[in-house]
Amino acid sequence: MIKKGMKLYSILFGACPKCHQESMYIEKNPYILTDTLKINDTCSHCNTRYRMEPSFFYGSMYVSYGVGIAFALVSFAISYLILESSLLVAFFSIVGTLIAFMPIIMRVSRNIWINLFMNYDISLVKK
Repeated sequence: MIKKGMKLYSILFGACPKCHQESMYIEKNPYILTDTLKINDTCSHCNTRYRMEPSFFYGSMYVSYGVGIAFALVSFAISYLILESSLLVAFFSIVGTLIAFMPIIMRVSRNIWINLFMNYDISLVKK
């Protein structure tokens, strides 16, 4: 079970990496493409600044590559190895998966990137 206080919680749900009390994103639905990467400036609960410096999230592009490869490998394994399709079908499965999950891959990559630099702080949670 994934609970608040775990980095995985912040990564999967886009919660503030310091307090896990609210979403970093203005729009929770990543498939509203105009707002996929729009992020609040600070957390309204703990006042954590999400953009520590200008262009901070450019580093998440490197993480995005790895996350995209993971999605592609899962797609390949399901289509080619489990469903025993042809390589051409497996290729189109990978392309379709990457297109369909692009907003999620971008957000998860940003979440991983910011969680590399910030840790959960239990003292920020009201008891």
